[in-house]
Amino acid sequence: MAHIADALKDKGNTAFRNGEYLDAEELYTQAIQKYSRNPLIFTNRANARLKLQKWDAAVNDCLKSIDLTASGQNHKAFYFLAQAQLALNHPHEALSSALTAYDQVRSPAPSTRTSPKDLETFSAFVLKCKKAKFAVRDRERLRRQGDLRAELEETLERAKKVELDHVTRSLDAMRLGNVEAKEQSEEIFATYDGKRAELRKVFELADPTHHKPREVPDHLVDMITFEPMHDPVITKMGHSYERATIYEHLKRSPTDPLTRDPLTINDLRPNFGLKAACDEFWEGGASEWILDW
Repeated sequence: MAHIADALKDKGNTAFRNGEYLDAEELYTQAIQKYSRNPLIFTNRANARLKLQKWDAAVNDCLKSIDLTASGQNHKAFYFLAQAQLALNHPHEALSSALTAYDQVRSPAPSTRTSPKDLETFSAFVLKCKKAKFAVRDRERLRRQGDLRAELEETLERAKKVELDHVTRSLDAMRLGNVEAKEQSEEIFATYDGKRAELRKVFELADPTHHKPREVPDHLVDMITFEPMHDPVITKMGHSYERATIYEHLKRSPTDPLTRDPLTINDLRPNFGLKAACDEFWEGGASEWILDW
């Protein structure tokens, strides 16, 4: 039955490439009914279900795929799992899954095919999850202080979830196509991001002492540890890392962590411009709250 399942999986892959996600999901389901021990089929169905915004079902497929993978190396399943968890507003779990996926891509098993593009994609998503987790912690901090801004931000989050759930239900009922649902979801995220930014600006202007922004700019983050840098160095390809972190990495592997190009300590140079930005960040009081990051 495994060969029949493979044939159905191939048909599902074709449907997925053509943007026919419902058909792909159905073909993957048929493949699983024929042979349920192939983790790749569950991973592929999870990806189709992500496109269909079936978050819980995608989580279940990813967990099944991971369970079936004896080696534990299943970076795509962990990556898709992180996406579904983040969509379900579980940033803590999403960050854990994303970090696992990223670690597996950085140190792949001999039989695993990965590319520098995977490293860039996965590292960017880890950072997205880390920011989401930090945002939740910051709202919890403000709520414990009885802060009105936290209550208003949570109201915005609930309203956003209602609108996103409506899009998902419309997609399930086929009142919306995949492209329309994606566009509407992106518009909802953009709208509420704008509302939250405007709300924070109002509170910052009214009470700058207690509402000073607590943000870590992307360009200050070391993409190995995902922590803000103190002493950045730059590679010949233009990537910057925390000095101590990249030195430790080069002891294990003489390559750039993000591109896998050959790299030695002698190829590194201090990044003075970025160092000035890091100093300004830390001198601005970041050390008082960075543990929440």
